[in-house]
Amino acid sequence: MTDANQVAIEALRGAVEAAPDNIVLATQLSNLLVELLRYDEAEQTIRLSLSHHPGNVELQLALADIYLRDGKDSHATAIVETLVKGKNPSPAAMVMHARLLQRGGDIRSAVSTYRDAIDKDEDVADAGLESLLGIEDFRESDSESNQADPAAWQDGDPDEQIEYETERPDEGFESVGGMESVKEEIRVKIIYPLQHAEMYAAYGKKIGGGILLYGPPGCGKTHLARATAGEVNSGFMSIGINDVLDMWIGNSEKNLHALFDQARRSKPCVLFFDEVDALGASRSDMRRSGGRQLINQFLSELDGVSSSNDGLLCLAATNTPWHLDTAFRRPGRFDRVIFIPPPDAEARAEILQIQLTGKPTDDVDVKKLAAKTADFSGADLKAVVDRAIETKLMEAVKTGMPKPLTTKELLAAAKTVRPSTREWFSTARNHALYANEGGLYDEILDYLNIK
Repeated sequence: MTDANQVAIEALRGAVEAAPDNIVLATQLSNLLVELLRYDEAEQTIRLSLSHHPGNVELQLALADIYLRDGKDSHATAIVETLVKGKNPSPAAMVMHARLLQRGGDIRSAVSTYRDAIDKDEDVADAGLESLLGIEDFRESDSESNQADPAAWQDGDPDEQIEYETERPDEGFESVGGMESVKEEIRVKIIYPLQHAEMYAAYGKKIGGGILLYGPPGCGKTHLARATAGEVNSGFMSIGINDVLDMWIGNSEKNLHALFDQARRSKPCVLFFDEVDALGASRSDMRRSGGRQLINQFLSELDGVSSSNDGLLCLAATNTPWHLDTAFRRPGRFDRVIFIPPPDAEARAEILQIQLTGKPTDDVDVKKLAAKTADFSGADLKAVVDRAIETKLMEAVKTGMPKPLTTKELLAAAKTVRPSTREWFSTARNHALYANEGGLYDEILDYLNIK
């Protein structure tokens, strides 16, 4: 360090001591210390200034930047995540958050966050970060990408079209424990129209439609959708968010169209969207237009605007229906909303029986076990069986003598598993009590015995 730098530091430090409330002086001193890689002293300078101006966004950003440069990403993230929350986050904080996400390897979130920041204020653009994210000059290409014509997606070489895996499940409703009322609703909406097509056609009723399944995680929504396809011997396409979302503007809409197009070519086909709220979140909560365009494309595909959906069966599952855009529940889309509760005692016994099939057991009393596992989801019950098996395997390895599972051992395993549904109901209860317009969540209140 040169003498000139030291003189400048001492002069600025004296000025800060004389005027501790002056943010500009504190920031200048901090910047000089950062340039000289004296991060600890820079941190002390900003912290002192923050003690006089608690909550100041500029100073908090300066402190986060010091941590970022010093390689203390977790410290920087703790500050920045607080700054980007709320209705009007700082664009500069959003850019820094994007950089932290990029350094953490979450490129998709980094791109989305960076674009949100530029939408709010183009002056915070960071060419270096754009290069790292691979989105140079994306602002110039946005307008062209956003005007992409879905019809043009069909004009390319068929050999170049994306092909997604299509299953043909061989298990039907017999593999689903309980849920008899839910099964019957699916039969009326989906299965009977396929089995009695002429009768439905006489009433002008189209084959197809949409059902939204919601409830606690692990209660069989995905398995039920797959069993529906097996029940009608149709194709089954299970779609996750990774099959649709793309970091490039317009590609997510293109992927979604390709999925629907393939399903229409494979009719009858069950198209199942898991965690659909990730693709169809409420548009009123979005700051960017890109997410809204994906939702508009989704709604257009459900309506069959450019192609007929006759024979296309759409199922979707979500743990958080209150985050889903209300337009998805319009008639003709996911107009049948079905609550999938944790299995009751009879259903738990059936699920346990299914889970134990093919495994060595010694006259297990599944009814007794079911009575001791109230609020357990299907996934929780599977965990009980898995833990009991692990215990038996440990014994078998030591003794060299495998022994069958007993009721006692399964009950002991059940005591080690905490029902995962209770946390979900604590959140769902508030929505059912205070945001239950139209009685959508009445089934949750009924399940909780709340009048």
